[in-house]
Amino acid sequence: MSFDAPARLAEKPLLGVLQGERPAVPPMWLMRQAGRYLPEYRALRAEKGGFLELVYDSEAAAEVTLQPLRRFGFDGAILFSDILIVPYAMGQDLWFEAGEGPRLAPILAETALSVLNPDFSRFEAVYETVRRVKAALDPHVTFLGFAGSPWTIATYMVAGQGSKDHGAARRMAYNEPDSFAALIDAIIDATVVYLSGQIQAGVEAVQLFDSWAGSLAPLQFERWVIEPNRRIVERLKALHPDVPVIGFPKGAGAKLADYAARTGVDAIGVDETIDPHWANRALPQGMPVQGNLDPLALIAGGRAVEEAVDTIRAAFADRPHIFNLGHGILPDTPLSHVEALIRHVRQRGVRD
Repeated sequence: MSFDAPARLAEKPLLGVLQGERPAVPPMWLMRQAGRYLPEYRALRAEKGGFLELVYDSEAAAEVTLQPLRRFGFDGAILFSDILIVPYAMGQDLWFEAGEGPRLAPILAETALSVLNPDFSRFEAVYETVRRVKAALDPHVTFLGFAGSPWTIATYMVAGQGSKDHGAARRMAYNEPDSFAALIDAIIDATVVYLSGQIQAGVEAVQLFDSWAGSLAPLQFERWVIEPNRRIVERLKALHPDVPVIGFPKGAGAKLADYAARTGVDAIGVDETIDPHWANRALPQGMPVQGNLDPLALIAGGRAVEEAVDTIRAAFADRPHIFNLGHGILPDTPLSHVEALIRHVRQRGVRD
């Protein structure tokens, strides 16, 4: 960065924390902050039709990205898109079934990877969304891009949809490790292209979402979570050495410390099941952390959320901290509870 640390904090507090700074009040954003809990989002989606149509309308996707910033004044904007844009660009068909979620075809549990015809031009609409948001964003707000991590993406590509135990991908990883490794390699390649394109278009940091990391046994976690994410980070850093990378291996539990130490990420997302005091002891000293309020505590509101916020802030008081949820904000979250959360987090100091 071309400006010194105090100037960085004043200009972009969230980016400053990712660079190792510790402001008195942690900057904040919320995962899925651009989404179904906002009436303005629901109105725009109804107007545009399906979810994928909204993602691929760059003007509308930029508007969705900016909506929570206008309403709440968060310190970070997260690009509105979907993790399954990567398999779509790798050649699978993608659509969303009403009330059931995403679908991908052909299903790689039944079809060879070689039948897919990659088309990375499918990333272009997302890059245009980034450019539009960047042009409209408040200069104090840090713009975050993202992608799904290879294991999580592979679970969808193998099964063609989400599942509770990710059994199809886990079976393939055990029974056909060479084929599964080839799939992971292809996802890594596509993800580096995708994130590099987002950075070139204007995002200032990126997050790798490994939403289903918690479904793997320890040796499989090392092979299919730690190592692929390490390779992505290494390649991104070679292309964009000054752009921070946040890793978020949801459900990693005690394996979180190994992930943080070995992947090369600049900051670590902590889900709501992790004791923040344990995380503070176990994670590398000085590493920025992000998290980890339970989304259901936010729905409960009141004293429940205040006590949780105070615990989190106390646990991470001596390290760089971005306040966030431990996973995505839920659709039935009251807007007044989000407003109260912001007020409470932004009180200076940590309550005793």
